[in-house]
Amino acid sequence: MKLLFGAVLAAGIAATALPAPAAPARPHNILIFVADGLRYVSVTAKSAPTLWRIKTQGVDFTNSHSLYPTITTVNASAIATGHYIGDTGNFGNAIFSGFGAPPVAGLEDDPTLGAMNDHFGGNYLNETSLLAAAREAGFATAVMGKIGPTAIQDVTQRDGKGTIVIDDALNTDKGITIAPDVVDAIKAAGLDATAPKTDAPNNTQQQYMIAVATKVVLPKLMASGKPFAMLYWSRDPDMSQHVEKDSNGTLTPGINGPTGQAGIKDADNTLAALLAWLKANKLDKTTDVFVTADHGFSTIDKRDASGAERASGFLAADLGKALDLPVAKGAAIGKDPEHPDVLVIPNGGSDLIYLFGADTKTRAGQVVDRLTKLDYISGVFVNDDLGDIPGSLPMSTINWRGTAVTPHPSIVVSFASHLIKGCKPELMCAAEAADTSLGTGQGMHGTFSRADTRNFMAAIGPDFKDRFADKAPVSNADINPTLTSVLGLTIPAKGGLKGRPIAEALKGGKAVAFAQGRQASTAAANGQKTVLDYQKVGDTRYFDAAGFPGRTVGLSH
Repeated sequence: MKLLFGAVLAAGIAATALPAPAAPARPHNILIFVADGLRYVSVTAKSAPTLWRIKTQGVDFTNSHSLYPTITTVNASAIATGHYIGDTGNFGNAIFSGFGAPPVAGLEDDPTLGAMNDHFGGNYLNETSLLAAAREAGFATAVMGKIGPTAIQDVTQRDGKGTIVIDDALNTDKGITIAPDVVDAIKAAGLDATAPKTDAPNNTQQQYMIAVATKVVLPKLMASGKPFAMLYWSRDPDMSQHVEKDSNGTLTPGINGPTGQAGIKDADNTLAALLAWLKANKLDKTTDVFVTADHGFSTIDKRDASGAERASGFLAADLGKALDLPVAKGAAIGKDPEHPDVLVIPNGGSDLIYLFGADTKTRAGQVVDRLTKLDYISGVFVNDDLGDIPGSLPMSTINWRGTAVTPHPSIVVSFASHLIKGCKPELMCAAEAADTSLGTGQGMHGTFSRADTRNFMAAIGPDFKDRFADKAPVSNADINPTLTSVLGLTIPAKGGLKGRPIAEALKGGKAVAFAQGRQASTAAANGQKTVLDYQKVGDTRYFDAAGFPGRTVGLSH
């Protein structure tokens, strides 16, 4: 009995002598900075010293990717949810919604995003975003910047009571509801309650947004006493590159002129101001900063073989002629504009095509046959339900077939691209056909060229390696799972088309193996094939370039 008592006593002493379980470490803050349209090669120590410092002192993602089509809201949905668009259904900046008059939704618009939510079960993306998950987990959350991609980051937050959502439509009938105390704080900081209009370079609006961020939003996040998650979406250099003022009608200097360079500087100055605020408030050592761009960029070349400028809507016009059907409202093809046979929705360097009627498989074959014969087309992807059509690849090859609840396009086409003579380096020197009201010499994106898929990505902070060049492929779909891992969150998924945590970039992370691949369609009647170059890490695919050989910058031959 004495022995037993002694054993029990010893066990009790040992138990009380053990240290109490350590309290969970406070998660680090995160700041995602999106420099809209920032090309990887455009960042130098001279052009963008802050961005250069991030990539050289933190993690430099040397093999980065935008999702196709290389359009803003497409990649906004990927950054938000970590899913490819076969799951989010955000197939372009403008898509067929299937409701309303007209049933075409331009997603860079807050009221339209609200209508999409209302129609598609409360969340048209059908997946939970990083900011929404962080908010639900008790983080203080905010998102600021360009209208459209900003609200997409926590798309169900529209009443001003949760995530602070401030875009450049704030306090207008086109904006998201903002909490009264936030509006009061903006005014108390000596700032107007509405944002300045956009310009090129977008310096005035950028400076206003910096002031709102550093005088109102970040102080509110810090005052909450909670760890915070914030995304800032900078309009520049996208805005300045689109409306480049130095190259009207010519490809040189194109988007590499002074206006475009000033746009890069705008983005760099914005990031510098955010980082300076973090440092001044002693939060720089506890905040992970992930920098990305939604897409790359190219100079527009809308000239036909004769040198004449193509008018916007040129693809719909050509398809109407080929099908012997009238074209109305610039995109509706058929005898009844309200119920067209074919609907073409421009998205810059790519167009979405929707087919209607009883025999869409036959119509799809006719359309693809015509597309392979147009000299400004380079790459055709067709809805898998329409079967194998020579000259095209199925949409599933580019992760367009998932759990999306929005109407699925029948066909997506990428426009041709080429290199500008006498210009170097290559990915700063692409020109592309584009279905847009902008003209030759200005800027666009959206194609499947490597100039458009090659975005800038870098990261720095307590959870990321120092001075590490990551050679493995990464994409905008990887940001959510990476930061979800850093924050210790679990986000349930409905779809399976997801990015991966970029573990090799985190401290203690090991290198990952990756491989390259190539896929080609069967040949069309004229011999044309759609070719896709991709890379893989495990089951995660990254798309480098696609199109007809000889018509896409960066595509293998």
